[in-house]
Amino acid sequence: MRLLRLPSVLLLTGLLGLVGCTVHQPVPLYQLDNGNAQIPKQTQGLAVLLGPVSVADYLQRETLLQRQNDGTLLAADDARWAGSLAADIDQLLLRQLAWRLDSQRTVLAPTAADFKPDVQVLLNIIRLDSGPTHPAVLEAQWRLLDKGGQLRDSQLLRLEEAHSGTTADQVQAQSRLLRQLAQRLAEAIEPLRNQPIAEAPKPAVTPKPAKPKAEQQPRIPLVAPTRSNGEVLRF
Repeated sequence: MRLLRLPSVLLLTGLLGLVGCTVHQPVPLYQLDNGNAQIPKQTQGLAVLLGPVSVADYLQRETLLQRQNDGTLLAADDARWAGSLAADIDQLLLRQLAWRLDSQRTVLAPTAADFKPDVQVLLNIIRLDSGPTHPAVLEAQWRLLDKGGQLRDSQLLRLEEAHSGTTADQVQAQSRLLRQLAQRLAEAIEPLRNQPIAEAPKPAVTPKPAKPKAEQQPRIPLVAPTRSNGEVLRF
């Protein structure tokens, strides 16, 4: 009986070995590199509200996309983002801005209603991608609002960064582009630190039509009694 069972055991072992060979290798996960951003020391520094930050729809996924020679985007088979790329962008920019402005009062929108920012950054990430033979490209637009909600600065920019072609180096190149964006934003925010708030334009006041003057009635001259110099006769 033991001799009959031996081939079955060998067959089962062989099948398990084949199944083990077909198991896929773990897919590497990538995160953006925050660089050497330090924790800011100023607890009462410039109050900055970062956001809302809008990210292009094609970037709101865990798939790491690769730009092809014909301009199309293909999902990488051997790489993924470790979580939400949009959330990773928010955190990198927040840390970079807080460090460069040296202010712990740099917060991400939405925030508490009682937080009154000195500057609000409205940011739109239009493009962030790369490919094995294509440089990393970042296209973005920002607007800066002061305390009164008045527009102080607006810019549309495009940045490129070379890389070696590997997935890891592409992620590093994209991270460097976002750090450059944070540096540009900090340079644009700095002049607003002590700048007076621009007054909102006052609405034009329409003058009220003048009331027509009442027609003046002709004045009748008063007749004063006249004195007579004649004699008065007494009888």
